[in-house]
Amino acid sequence: MRLQQLRYIIAIAESGSMNSVARSLFISQSSLSVAVRDLERELGIRVFNRSSRGITLTSEGVEFLGYARQVVEQADLLARHYRQKGEDAHRRLAISSQHYAFAVNAFIDFVAERDDASCEYSLRETRTSEIIEDVRSFRSDIGILYLSGSNERVLRSRLEEASLSFTPLFRARPHVFVREGHPLAERPSVTVEDLAPFARYTFEQGPESSLFYSEEPLATLPHDREIVVSDRATMTGLLSRYDGFLVSTGVRSDEMFSGITSIPIECDEVMNVGYVTHSQRRLTSLALGYIAKLDELILSFEDDETLVPSKAAHRIAKALEGRRRPGRGPRDG
Repeated sequence: MRLQQLRYIIAIAESGSMNSVARSLFISQSSLSVAVRDLERELGIRVFNRSSRGITLTSEGVEFLGYARQVVEQADLLARHYRQKGEDAHRRLAISSQHYAFAVNAFIDFVAERDDASCEYSLRETRTSEIIEDVRSFRSDIGILYLSGSNERVLRSRLEEASLSFTPLFRARPHVFVREGHPLAERPSVTVEDLAPFARYTFEQGPESSLFYSEEPLATLPHDREIVVSDRATMTGLLSRYDGFLVSTGVRSDEMFSGITSIPIECDEVMNVGYVTHSQRRLTSLALGYIAKLDELILSFEDDETLVPSKAAHRIAKALEGRRRPGRGPRDG
């Protein structure tokens, strides 16, 4: 039995298609099939039922899958632990995030402040399910997403299954982003009924397209039609040229959203935006530094109507202020 065979079994069970797994792993379907059959023969069980309609797990397969996941997760944890031993030689920070301008700005500022050739940095804006998987599998150190009354029960359960913990950064009232020439742009606030005649823009979530994984709150509010995109550039183009809307936190970047304004939505929903980390690993100094930069950036937003920073963010601010005071010299008096 090889670890790679276990990874194949897990991938096939999640996909339900041997062909799609073979394509995603860039191997032939026949090689994948042989690897699975060799494992079944070695163990004396049948993991999958195969039919013209696809592949499903047998009762033995369901039990085996649970053990396989544990073995693979422990192997990943072991590899990650010893890779971290060499962190001083080659340091790395990897972030996976929903499409938030503040996360991008904090990343840019954090990297710009460091001049270290041994460090490797990456930021991936991606789907909610992939953020969770990236942190679970140690592809990323930190994942940034939001919880709300409508998705918290499901997402917290998924986070617990993945051994992840959630730490809040701030709470925000949902807003709509619209172009400055939009018919609603001058309103101090909007109702869900006000939005009904306009197109709604959302970020694509792939197969995990349930409402609980949606990147935007108020998934069921009325709208004229829905336009789904996967990247920030397309979203910005739609918002700046047409009379649609995007529901988000209301925290925007002037660099990325020039000509776009945000309007609060009259509703009871609250977005609890934060970051997820793996409960079985210690955060690196780079990861802690990025979190501090997030808190610092969040506290720089002056509009209390838009967001409420977490207690952790306030602690960071006090620490930063304490470090600044001694350097003021004669101006202190």
